[in-house]
Amino acid sequence: MRLTTAQTDRACGAVLATAAGDALGAGYEFGAGPGPEGPQMIGGGLGNFAKGEWTDDTTMAWCVLDVAAKGVDLRSEQSLTEIARRFRGWYESGPADIGNQTRSVLSTAGREPSGAALTAASDALHARTGHTAGNGSLMRTAPVALGYLDDPEGLTEAANAVSRLTHADPRAGEACVLWSHAIRHAIVTGEVDVRAGLEHLEPEPVRYWTDRIREAEAGPPERFTRNGWVVESLQAAWSAIHHTPVPTDDPRRHLEDALARAIGIGHDTDTVAAIAGGLLGARWGASAVPARWRRILHGYPGLTGERLVGLAHLAAAGGRPTSHGWPELGRLPYDGWGQQRVLVRHPFDDGVWLGNVRALDDLPESITAVVSLCLVGHEQVPEGVVHVPFRLIDDAAEESNLNLAFVLRDAAETVAALRDEGHEVLVHCVAAQSRTPAVGIAYAMLRGVDHDIATKGVCSALPGASPNQGFRDALLHHRR
Repeated sequence: MRLTTAQTDRACGAVLATAAGDALGAGYEFGAGPGPEGPQMIGGGLGNFAKGEWTDDTTMAWCVLDVAAKGVDLRSEQSLTEIARRFRGWYESGPADIGNQTRSVLSTAGREPSGAALTAASDALHARTGHTAGNGSLMRTAPVALGYLDDPEGLTEAANAVSRLTHADPRAGEACVLWSHAIRHAIVTGEVDVRAGLEHLEPEPVRYWTDRIREAEAGPPERFTRNGWVVESLQAAWSAIHHTPVPTDDPRRHLEDALARAIGIGHDTDTVAAIAGGLLGARWGASAVPARWRRILHGYPGLTGERLVGLAHLAAAGGRPTSHGWPELGRLPYDGWGQQRVLVRHPFDDGVWLGNVRALDDLPESITAVVSLCLVGHEQVPEGVVHVPFRLIDDAAEESNLNLAFVLRDAAETVAALRDEGHEVLVHCVAAQSRTPAVGIAYAMLRGVDHDIATKGVCSALPGASPNQGFRDALLHHRR
């Protein structure tokens, strides 16, 4: 399936917002709830996590995503074995937080378990205890959808198979099918429909889950406090999403508000927020996740949130990088865009530099932070320099940038935050013709410069600067 830029953004958002919800909820798990300012990435929690560090929810999702990024069929024994061994490798690292059921299965399946062996251990635990309906497979199901955007039947089978690796209870598998299909539907259509997967269940589960979904929609999210159980975990996540209004002035704010509502339920806050994040990100896109979260998002096995985005892109694209080679290449070949370096000081702040991608080749030592408005290779920004990328497409069509007004504002606020931290900042895109001046103007306006004066000053400083009409309209919206 060939994805549009909006669908790609939403596919990446399913994984990125899973991790963001997880890291947001981590500090409140089974503890005091957020204050009036709402949830923050405070760290702590049951695993004494660092600020912005994700927990086992995203770690296990990465185990699935890392395999899916190869463009393989997750239903195959080889793929399930690769997932199983990533699970086991994480288990052997001595994680600070791991679910009891997952620990039990991983501890009995051997040091190098096959997919079949791990599934057998999961089945045996269910046969012995009858209690394997925890939320540990639902929390990691978002990446499963990415490889089956054009294959709903395959998605049903894959969601069940990946769930059963550790959670043999049928309700766990059914929940993963429902949530995976909801994520797929949101990525493909841009609409949220938690019932999209019901047609892929047998009659009895259809009746059961139809009633559970109605319960979630009928009452406040705060009712669903037994959310370590997969059924109430799904209900809690869906109820938080369903009962959170979409702001008319900034629709993508729904992602932040619904995650706050999910965490406000309490108890297993990181998992409920991770589950909710998967669907919210699939609806609003990776571009809806604010940079203040993305800057500190990280976790096992030594990855950043941006690496999750790269892997999500590969998974949704059948394992294929972009035409420029992102996210696999260390340096992206932008040779067709000319060889001349562009690097000028911002006309209203000499601690901000405006440039093109060539500016990265010989970065002045005084520049300690880079805001990228185009894709770059993983070796293109010098080591030790703070790097904050943004997803901004140089296309005036509204569908090319799902959250354009927000991204321009978020980029400008990020530049301001970096300056306030004492950094000299480079803002760049490929050619410094459209994206760079647009953010340069937005930053000047944020600092109190009139729109017309900011536009004239930035475009005079940058040779060839001409923001596209979509960017110009968004900047006028900011002025209003």
